[in-house]
Formats: sequence, structure tokens, C-alpha cells
Amino acid sequence: MFQSLSERLTSTFNKLTGRGRLTEENIQKALRDVRVSLLEADVALSVVKIFIAGVRRRALGTEISKSLSPGETFIKIIKEELVQIMGEKNETLDLRAQPPCVILMAGLQGSGKTTTTAKLAKFLKDQHKKKVLVTSCDIYRPAAIEQLKTLAQEIQVDFFPSNPNQKPLDIAKSALDQAKKSAADVLIVDTAGRLHIDQDMMSEIKSLHAFLNPIETLFVVDAMTGQDAAITAKAFSDALPLTGVILAKADGDARGGAALSIRLITEKPIKFMGMGEKTDALEPFYPDRVASRILGMGDVMSLIEQAEQNIDKAKVEKMAKKISKGQSFDLQDFAEQLEQISKLGSVSSIMSKLPGMNQIPDAAKNKVTDNTFIRMRAMIGSMTRKERSNPDLINGSRRRRIAAGSGTQIQDVNKLLKQFDQMQKMMKKMGKGGKLMQMARQFGAGGGMGGGMGGMPGMGGMGGGMGGFLK
Repeated sequence: MFQSLSERLTSTFNKLTGRGRLTEENIQKALRDVRVSLLEADVALSVVKIFIAGVRRRALGTEISKSLSPGETFIKIIKEELVQIMGEKNETLDLRAQPPCVILMAGLQGSGKTTTTAKLAKFLKDQHKKKVLVTSCDIYRPAAIEQLKTLAQEIQVDFFPSNPNQKPLDIAKSALDQAKKSAADVLIVDTAGRLHIDQDMMSEIKSLHAFLNPIETLFVVDAMTGQDAAITAKAFSDALPLTGVILAKADGDARGGAALSIRLITEKPIKFMGMGEKTDALEPFYPDRVASRILGMGDVMSLIEQAEQNIDKAKVEKMAKKISKGQSFDLQDFAEQLEQISKLGSVSSIMSKLPGMNQIPDAAKNKVTDNTFIRMRAMIGSMTRKERSNPDLINGSRRRRIAAGSGTQIQDVNKLLKQFDQMQKMMKKMGKGGKLMQMARQFGAGGGMGGGMGGMPGMGGMGGGMGGFLK
């Protein structure tokens, strides 16, 4: 996400940070570069003008001239203005109502609304411990009803059945009655995808809104449509009292125009981002963290939160104890680390949150995909128990057998063993003096993750280990 914008801005900032002082001339040049970068990222022109005006006012005022590090101060101003246009803080869902709290989902056809409905249901179930009921009022696309039913079964939330022969308003009434009878905390109503110019469809969703009186009306928009997403969201907002926006498919948005345009144009907050295809790939939208990603500073806080929610703490401590006692880190341990990484989301999502990733060549980053980790786990799965415990046994003939059994090449097995060797050395070093055990205890207590990101068991050595995968 934001890859091209991040690269352009980093190039601009690199020209400034080495200067002892900044003049009006080079600030103006930098602002021109920033303006072009934003326009190329498909940020709405009206938003670009407001943003540049805010940065210019501060940069040409006293903030830069009195600073001991003008280049860094300029970057700080850019970040603060980015946060400003995206909404300053995370806007959470308002669930302060008599249950069941109703959430109405709206959006264009093909925006990812049904999948996002399931993601939101899982988020509320897992993170907020809510009893959730979902239903579909999309009678125009029969597959939508079946799709939501299948997803509800997958994430283990209740589904209220409907069929294309019913009227959307009748479905909503029956679903609300069921939500009350079953003591559901939240009812999420998925609606048909529509074009804002379709008056009949807009009348339908208005009638649903009038009956349900939802506490949240969320507009799901495809982030990859750039500033068009903001324009569409504004049209819906004018017709329907939206309370927020969810950016779907944000992991595929290399530009960032939607994220940077929506708040100013619609005056509605972005509440979540969809960061992958999995049902748990929904992240709360934090403007300050997104601004850090855009500027190549990473988003370690979001990684920490994901780790604390998804990593098996018992396995973390068990591995730390093993290594602290002098026992070697073996390939079975390595396989468990790869499994823990997969729980944090897609590789591209993880890498976007690591500081400095925008400075790594695309050719190197493109070598590391979700398939990379799937192949690595397949190779370890093709090994015998003895080979996993003692990798030194893996000679030429064994490597050929492992490659054949996992559908990979011998050079892939060689690369895996090289990466494992690097990880083993790092773990041995961290095991000395009880450092690893101390970090594991901090992790188990819900703290100290910032210092442990580089080699925490279960994190795949994400500071050092991920670097190894990029080689």
C-alpha cells in the first residue's frame, strides 16, 4: 500500500535531510515535488491544494527557521499534515445502544462489501467478544446470500437466511426480530451493491435505513479506484447518513489516493481497511500509523497488536525456554515460526509495516510472497523427524528427495537451509544470558514487544529474519 507515493516522497526528503539549513527556494521545490507525488497517487486536487497550503504555511513560518534539524522538521510537518487530512485519530464503531446494535453495509457493485461484512463480524466477535448475527438483503445477486452464509459458517457467527423471492425490507424485519430473540449484540445487514445514480436502488436502501435506524451506516469502497472512491462516497453520503467508510482491497492500492482524499471530501471517517483476502484481514484505520507507512517509517504498533492477538504465547515461552537451556533451535521450531508469521496476515501487509521497506528494491521485495512461506513449510513437511531435529543429516540425496516431495527445486532447499542457519545463529546468540526468556515473558505479559521485534520467537525474526528472506 502507498508504495509509489512512499518512494517518491522518500526521494524528495533525501534531498533535504542532508542540508544544514533550508531556504524558501528549496522548500518551494520540495513542495512542488510533493504536490506532483500526491497527484500521481490519484489524490483529489482539492485535497492536494489544502494539504500543500498547510505545509507551506508552516514550513515557511518559524517552525523550520528555528529548528536545529530543518530537514527532519520538514518531514515532521508533512506527517502531521497527512494525519490532519486523514482525520487525526482512529474513529471506533459506536456500539453504545440497546442491543442489538444494527450496522448497515452499503457500497457499489464489486466493492467487496459481502466479504467486508464477514470480516467486520469476525472482528467484533474476536476483538470485542460480541455475539453477531449477519444477514443479506441482496436479492439481486443470489450468490451473495450463499457467499455470506458460507463466510458466516467459516468465522462461526450466526447467519439469518434469506432468499431472492423476498423483499429486502421483509428480510430486514425478520432478521431484526431474530436478533432480538437470540440476544445478539450486533446485527450486520449486507445490502445489494448499487450505483448511486440508480434512484430505485437508493430508495430501497433509504427505506432499509429508515426501518432499521442503524447505529452505524458504513460505506464499503474499493481503495484501488483512487479519488473516484472519495467522489462515490460523497455521493452516497449526500443521500444516506453515513457514519464511516471502510477501504476494501487497501493492500492492493499502491497509490493511496482514496485514503488521502475520503475524509476531506466526505467529512466522514475511515474506520477500517481491508488488508487481504482472509476473513481476519481487517484493520482499524489509524491516520498517524498510515502516515508513518506513507513516509517509510513503518507501523510497528499495528504489528505488535496483531502479534499480541494472534501469536500463541505458550509456544513463544516454550521455545524460549528450550533455547535458553542450551538446546538447539531446529527446523521444527523454524516451521512453527513460519506458521506464526502466517497468522499476522499477508507478507505484503507485514512488509508494509516494517520501517525502511520502501527503500528496498522492488525486485528483492517481489521475491518474498505468501507462496515463499508456503513452499518453505512444504519443504520442512517433506523432511523426516530426524532431519528436522538434525539438519546436518541433510546431504545431497536427501535434498533431492525433499525437493521432489515438496514440489520444489534443490536450490530452494539449499536456500531454506541457509536461511535456517542464519536464524539458528541468531537464536543461539539471543538465548545467551536469558535475553530470549526475558523477552518471551514480556510478550506473555502483553508488553515489551517493541524491543523484541527483531527476533522474538514466533515472529520469524522479523527484523533480522525478514532481511534474510530478501537476500
